[in-house]
Amino acid sequence: MAEAKVKEAPADEAGAEGGEEGAAKKKPPLKLVIIIAAAAVLVLGGGGTAAFLLLKPKGDAAAEKGHKEKKKPAKDEKKGGKDDKGAAQVREGPNGVLFYTLPDIVVNMQTADGRPTFLKLKLTLEMPDQDAVDALEPNMPRLQDMFQTFLRELRPEDLSGSQGSYQLRMEILRRVNLVIAPSKANAVLIEEMLIN
Repeated sequence: MAEAKVKEAPADEAGAEGGEEGAAKKKPPLKLVIIIAAAAVLVLGGGGTAAFLLLKPKGDAAAEKGHKEKKKPAKDEKKGGKDDKGAAQVREGPNGVLFYTLPDIVVNMQTADGRPTFLKLKLTLEMPDQDAVDALEPNMPRLQDMFQTFLRELRPEDLSGSQGSYQLRMEILRRVNLVIAPSKANAVLIEEMLIN
């Protein structure tokens, strides 16, 4: 009988130890719960704030701005600001011509060895008058498409030297004039040409 009590005691201790381990596994520490809850609040709060700011209708901001200040003339909007690098800019030149600076053009060129080579162009079109500029603006998607398809077929060797630059200007001028006909551009000026 004494042996039976001895055998029962270890079983009770094992059960008590197993119960404590089971309880510990079931209930996480309070600090961990607080940290997880705080992280969840930060993520959800930040996501909600970002969604509110980014998905806010643009019309409300324009309406508020319109009440506070007068609308600028349409001519200033067409010129584009110097801060906006992606927009076209119109500047007056000598003898009444206008210089229409296009947004930067970047294309992937073909090479004989298959190595990726990029061409970056900054072009300015010399336009005879405002009517020619007005004909250019609605045709910008066509011009961008023309630039992409034409320039992607060039090889770096085609642009080497002054002869390559001259041929590039003449070919772009011909294509621009086809797109904006019956208006005409006077010249194409290459402000920047980088081949990487």
